[in-house]
Amino acid sequence: MTAPVPAPASHYWRFYERVALAQLLAWAPVSPSRVLDVSGVAAYAEVLVAAGHEVVHVLPPDGLSGPEYVAGPGRLVTVRADARSLHWLADESFDAVLGEGRALSMCLAAEVSAADLRRVLRPGGRLLIVVESLVLGLARLADSGRWAELADVPSADVVLVPADDGTVTRCFWPEELDLLLTEVGLDVEWVRPRSVLSVAAVERAMTEGGEEALETLVRTELALAAGREGESTGLHLVASARRP
Repeated sequence: MTAPVPAPASHYWRFYERVALAQLLAWAPVSPSRVLDVSGVAAYAEVLVAAGHEVVHVLPPDGLSGPEYVAGPGRLVTVRADARSLHWLADESFDAVLGEGRALSMCLAAEVSAADLRRVLRPGGRLLIVVESLVLGLARLADSGRWAELADVPSADVVLVPADDGTVTRCFWPEELDLLLTEVGLDVEWVRPRSVLSVAAVERAMTEGGEEALETLVRTELALAAGREGESTGLHLVASARRP
C-alpha cells in the first residue's frame, strides 16, 4: 500500500517546494511590507527578505533552527515563541501573515489561532495559510487502520488525525476552511489545493525525466491554479484572505 505522505527522500518534495515558493511570490505584497511568518520554514522567510520585505520569522521555543541573517534588500527578525498564541504581538502590526508549513492544522483550537492572526493584521492586510486536507486525513486514518474514527468522519464537526509520534493534526474541507476564516472576520479570496498533480505522477515523471521533468511539472501546476479553486484534491489546501 502506498503511504499517504511521501517519504522525506521522495522527489515529490522538491516539486512541492518549488510550487510553494512560486505561489508565495505570486501572493506576496508588491511593495516592501512587514510580514509575520509563522511557518517555521526558513526558505519562505529567505524568499520574502530577498523580495525586500521585513520579516518577523517565528520559530518554536526549542527545536527547529532558522536563519540569523539573510542577504537581500529586506530585513529578517527571528523570534523564538509559541506561534499558536500571539499575545506578545501588538494589534494591527503587520501588512501580511504567512502560515505555510500547515501552521493552522497544528493548532487544534484553530478558530482561536485564526482570530489571533487576524488581530495582528492591519486593515487591508492579507493572510496566506496552509492546512492539511481532509483527503489526506482520511487516507492517514485508513492507512493506520483507524476504522472507527474513519466511520465517524461524516458526522464530525472537526476532524483530528493522530500520528504515530503522538502529534495530532486538524484536517479541513475547502468549505470548512473558508467558513473558519470568514467567521473570524476575514474576507476569503480563494481556497485551493497546493497541487492537483498526484504524488505518484510527480514521482514517476521525475524518476524518468529528471530536472527537465521538474521544470515542466512546476509550470503545469502553476498554470492550473486559476481553475482549481474550491477543489479538495492533494495533501494540503492553501487559502488567501484579507482583513477588511
